[in-house]
Amino acid sequence: MKILVTGATGFIGSHLVQRLLRDKHQVHVLTRPGTDLDHLGGHQDRIVVHSHLGSTQNMIEIIKDARPDVVVHLASLFVGEHKSTDLEELINGNVLLSTQIVEAMSLNDVRQLINVGTSWQHYEDADYNPVNLYAATKQAFRSLLSFYVETCDLRVINLELFDTFGPNDRREKLFNLLDRLRTTGETISMSPGYQHINPVYIDDVCEAFILALKRLRLGQVKGSETYSVCSDNSIELRELVRVYESEANVKLNVKWGGRSYRAREVMRPWSRGVNLPGWAPRISLQKGIKMLLQLDV
Repeated sequence: MKILVTGATGFIGSHLVQRLLRDKHQVHVLTRPGTDLDHLGGHQDRIVVHSHLGSTQNMIEIIKDARPDVVVHLASLFVGEHKSTDLEELINGNVLLSTQIVEAMSLNDVRQLINVGTSWQHYEDADYNPVNLYAATKQAFRSLLSFYVETCDLRVINLELFDTFGPNDRREKLFNLLDRLRTTGETISMSPGYQHINPVYIDDVCEAFILALKRLRLGQVKGSETYSVCSDNSIELRELVRVYESEANVKLNVKWGGRSYRAREVMRPWSRGVNLPGWAPRISLQKGIKMLLQLDV
């Protein structure tokens, strides 16, 4: 298949691009001018790169030139707690850009999309209650997407991601923090630590995208479908740190309760979603941590 990936230089996108290349797909990526392509693992010569200059017309030309069978839309701007100065970037990155993509698809007879959402669209296990403005922008695009599904015969799989981890993650996320504490021995203040999270290893996340692509290729999707990408069991933050300490054979200097929970802290992740048919995580938390630690040796 010919697949256009947005957000290809991010953590999930870069891993997915490498998996798609291993599976012999033709990979096109959508980037912004000046994007560092080094995160694509040295595979730049096997990828067609399209630089989006910002306009809708330019997006239409890119989709016309690429003619992908499927668009995998991973690009987004994450802001945990927004400031007023973040509004334009959040809306441009998560609503405008996304709508430009599906508008260009509709005009070029490209009918298959894998869109990425977040479990944070479901605060307190609600069908929709955004944890933050970032989650609200993801839902806003989902509403706009409904128009294209109804009027343009667009076939969509929405994958709602939870916590993801694995190698080469440049994000300021939990596992990078734990790695830093392990190597520096510093002390850090954390929340009381009773919130639950649902971490999924990156190889399993990529497998969910592969199965979604297969589902589209086989014509099994009519309209729009939404699935969760999560394990069966969440884990308390304190317990996750204990598992990490056990696998790393180290005691981390964590001051539990040294800071308060964030506003609208997610104490338990979304539990009422349905996983993609045929998909389940294969790599346990313990194995995933062990694999990460082995890479540091």
